[in-house]
Amino acid sequence: MTSCPCGSDAVYQACCHVYHQGTPAPTPEALMRSRYTAFALDLVDYLRATWHPSTRPQTLAPDPSTQWKRLSIENAPKPEGGRGTVHFTAYFFEGGWHALEEVSRFVFEAGRWYYLDGEPRLARLKLGRNERCPCGSHRKFKACCSG
Repeated sequence: MTSCPCGSDAVYQACCHVYHQGTPAPTPEALMRSRYTAFALDLVDYLRATWHPSTRPQTLAPDPSTQWKRLSIENAPKPEGGRGTVHFTAYFFEGGWHALEEVSRFVFEAGRWYYLDGEPRLARLKLGRNERCPCGSHRKFKACCSG
């Protein structure tokens, strides 16, 4: 039993796994967390299935060069009128440390939440050895993921 990549502190089997197996996510935040986990685990079919058909890319390939490390939910207001948003920051390593910040939009249709689109901002992180590690360990970068 391993911790769920979404950062919920629950084990994967009791968290995002149920959504990956077909149970609809009950909120935009739950869908966001399960989609982050799907990116971390290269579950491309789940990502496509939860992407609204009007904005879904034609193809979506796994990306083993990206190591998703931590998800931080900044804001997830209560959805209204079948629409919701989630503001998040996802930290990843891909030849260097990066942060992807996005305000994602979700829509509720046919009994399910779907990712519609977002406003992403990508930043390359320049980390000092004594800063906290972006992986979420709460350790100094030099003692954790610096190499």
